[in-house]
Amino acid sequence: MAGGERARGTARLPTIYSTTRMIRILGTILLALLGLAFGSFLNVCLTRWPKGESIVKPRSRCQSCGRTLAWWENVPLASWLALRGRCRTCRAVIGWRYPLVELAVGALWGWQAWQFLSAAFDPGLPAIVVAQSVLASAGRLVFYWLLVALAVLDAENLWLPNWLTLPGIALGFAVTLIRAALDSHALMSQSVEPMRFSVAHEALSAGVAIAVSAGMLLLVRWVYWLVRRQEGIGLGDVKLMALLAAWLGLAGTMLALSVGVLLGAVAALSLLAAPAMRREPGKWMQSKLPLGTFLCIGGVVSALWGDRLLAAYLQWVGLS
Repeated sequence: MAGGERARGTARLPTIYSTTRMIRILGTILLALLGLAFGSFLNVCLTRWPKGESIVKPRSRCQSCGRTLAWWENVPLASWLALRGRCRTCRAVIGWRYPLVELAVGALWGWQAWQFLSAAFDPGLPAIVVAQSVLASAGRLVFYWLLVALAVLDAENLWLPNWLTLPGIALGFAVTLIRAALDSHALMSQSVEPMRFSVAHEALSAGVAIAVSAGMLLLVRWVYWLVRRQEGIGLGDVKLMALLAAWLGLAGTMLALSVGVLLGAVAALSLLAAPAMRREPGKWMQSKLPLGTFLCIGGVVSALWGDRLLAAYLQWVGLS
């Protein structure tokens, strides 16, 4: 009898595994599609925010001829492909930014769903750990959306608005504190002294990370002004560094900064190599590069692969 029950239990395992994997795949697809929709909404914001226009009214329209778009012309990614990147009325070009933003948000949200669902169905996980994972994943969705928004705004307008960076800092700080509170609650329920993981300790660590990260860029900005007597780095970039620190911590932010500086150096060298710059040697000094865009890309890299990259670096320098 016992052997028969064991056999039936073993036979159910492939079915349970198959069902769990199917839920994981469907959940990832669903969140990726939701990301495409939020990316489409972000495109509306990115077009209207710099002009001071409402993101609610009027309905989406062609930026060239002003025609109101039909519903099927607003389907994320698919509409741009179906229209071949042109307005069906005036044939004006619909820029690559539209599909790229939608694809970026959709891909990042889908990846986050895949990562979360890979562990969410583990029956051995305590409820408090699942709650932490839900909070972290939901926070990352907002974080990625903010980074894509800020990257495009800086690339197109050299603009990092306070009403995105400052709430982003506050939200990242709040998520850190809530996760610390859940840690403390879990430890107390196990009769473990939670001093190391206390909310106060995490608040101090996050505050130091924010202050150091923003302070580094402020120092560079000040030194540049002393040497050149002009602004080289905007305060928006300083606030963006604080936002990255609130979400990624000090080590993750330093990785994001390293990636951003590297990308900026590549962009600067490419600019210097351009024929127009060679014809006018002094012109490159008036060119402005969107540091915020490079920092946002670095933030995404750090969020996705930061732990592995930092571990590989520490191993390479012999510190682990």
